[in-house]
Amino acid sequence: MIIRKRLTAGVCIVLATLTAGLGTALPAAADEPPSSASPKVELVLDVSGSMRTRDIDGKSRMTAAKQAFNDVLDSVPEQVQLGIRTLGADYPGDDRKVGCKDTRQLYPVGPLDRTEAKTAVATLAPTGWTPIGPALLGAADDLEGGESTRRIVLITDGEDTCGPLDPCEVARDIAARGVHLVIDTLGLVPNTKIRQQLTCIAEATGGTYTAVQHTEELSDRVKQLVDRAAEPVITPVATEGADSCSAAPRLKAGLYTDREKFGQHRWYRVDVLPGQELRASVSVAADRAVNNDYGVLLRAVTKHGREIVRGSESGTGRTDVISSGLRYPKPEQDDNENEKPAAEAVCLQLSNSFSAAASVKTSPGLPVELTVDLVDGPDNAADPAAFGLGRGWWLLGVLVLTGLVAGLLTGWISRWRVAVWRTN
Repeated sequence: MIIRKRLTAGVCIVLATLTAGLGTALPAAADEPPSSASPKVELVLDVSGSMRTRDIDGKSRMTAAKQAFNDVLDSVPEQVQLGIRTLGADYPGDDRKVGCKDTRQLYPVGPLDRTEAKTAVATLAPTGWTPIGPALLGAADDLEGGESTRRIVLITDGEDTCGPLDPCEVARDIAARGVHLVIDTLGLVPNTKIRQQLTCIAEATGGTYTAVQHTEELSDRVKQLVDRAAEPVITPVATEGADSCSAAPRLKAGLYTDREKFGQHRWYRVDVLPGQELRASVSVAADRAVNNDYGVLLRAVTKHGREIVRGSESGTGRTDVISSGLRYPKPEQDDNENEKPAAEAVCLQLSNSFSAAASVKTSPGLPVELTVDLVDGPDNAADPAAFGLGRGWWLLGVLVLTGLVAGLLTGWISRWRVAVWRTN
């Protein structure tokens, strides 16, 4: 019994070591130089009639929003170009068609004149409808042009009242344009339907949703989001995978975005030089209601169709993003040093097993983020199946043997001590 316990302890140590080796995270893509263009931010403020409700620190929602805007405008980083757009600020009538067009740019996106921007905000009064969808489309147009990062910050107290233009679908369409535009949403009312709609808008573009019920919370959160826009980021490059390896786009090291429909296969190509290691990872976002039990598969194959390595992951509806990755070290070639080494065309195939109810729209496809990195591979890397451990199988063997011997030796000593004790 003692021997069995000691053996179990030794095996547990070995398994823990093996798990640590296999659990090594895939490195991130090679850093890209930050863009020199000034980041752009547009604050989109709900000025609909419901904003006159007095439930934020004893003040109306509009008063709290104005105070928060003044605090934010005082702290906007110099390099940020900021604009302000309103929704529901001008039309007080009952004509739905007119009310759902009620959005305008209050302050143009550009270098900030704090006094002018504060004066414009001070004139606002709760008025009309809640056309969130049209406001987001207008804000996206306001931020067009240039290569800088772009961020929309939506502050609202209600869900859109101007269907059938679903603001969540609008956000997906904006994301499908392939520009790096993030929408963050802030809800002033802790309502389930509002939270679901604002969360959907944010997740469609990689943004965040925050519920705020106090003026200070609103100020702090908007400041954080504006400051975040000024931070250097890696801008994803929009690409479009092909239906076959031969027609696939050639990718270099970097971060890429695409769209993939339910059950679709997308192909990409990467040229890997001898001695390099290809590291690729993919994330697919379930930005709409999908059925439980789904998966994503990323395969690396030769241009002739022979599989090199694969990575896969499955989900059960408990997460909004599912990711997988792979590594392929291309062995060094023994050719003449004077000859230029030949690159191998490695094809990456991305597949998914998502499905949804018949009422769920399948277009545009699910958002895809693909990371490709090419680094110097391990010396003499000849076995692409040894990922995670590299060429450390000998170390694993030593650990296994050491654990086994330690367990046997400890068990033998324990039995000897028990025998001595009984004879005494």
